[in-house]
Amino acid sequence: MLRPFRALGRYALLIGRAFASINKVRTYWENLSIQMVRIGIDSIPIVALAAAFSGAVLTVQTAYQLETPFIPKSIIGSIVAPSIMLELGAVIAGFILAGRVGARIAAEIGTMRVSEQIDALEVMGLDSVGFLILPRVLAGIIMFPVLYIISCIVGIGTGVAVGHFGGLLSAGEFLEGARQFFQLLDPVVGLIKSFAFGFIVTSIACYKGYYTDGGAVGVGDSTTQAAVLSCVFILVADLFIAILLL
Repeated sequence: MLRPFRALGRYALLIGRAFASINKVRTYWENLSIQMVRIGIDSIPIVALAAAFSGAVLTVQTAYQLETPFIPKSIIGSIVAPSIMLELGAVIAGFILAGRVGARIAAEIGTMRVSEQIDALEVMGLDSVGFLILPRVLAGIIMFPVLYIISCIVGIGTGVAVGHFGGLLSAGEFLEGARQFFQLLDPVVGLIKSFAFGFIVTSIACYKGYYTDGGAVGVGDSTTQAAVLSCVFILVADLFIAILLL
């Protein structure tokens, strides 16, 4: 019964140690730059692909549900655009990156742990927590909002294209509906979610990787647990942010 509380305390202490070394971030600047590329730039194709199909499917399904002469077609744009900005853009990107980024981070750090590379860093006088964990968590916090913005642009753009070329509604009608019901709070909440999801995915993956044991089997377990826990806590954070801000 106490195991979850011990894990939570160990997680909090580890992340606290990582951010306690933030004044040394210039020392780890090269590592931070590498992680920003791996977490952000390298993830753009898969995030854009998922956002494109999400925007297309959402447009088609919304048009199907609203296929009536009594509702103007511009309503489709007023539903699709806020849905992507408020929910799908951040959550879909978070789920994809939980598998791609979270699993990779947990595997990297876990392998370093079981092969005693982390112990070697400590022997050389390096702060292993600051060197390994802080750059990855900061990169996630910085790059997830960028991926969210790309996801929204691609998702809405694909929705416009599918609606126009699929004969569902013109691009002008789609954009008219999107502008008519646009609220600044929608992208703001989406950005807040992306910051939170970036922290959740990278910090959980770092925690699971850092405390890996049991050799290759342990690395596999840590990788799986990091991806699953990240998805679960993304859903929990999504709910709480919606309750607090909407």
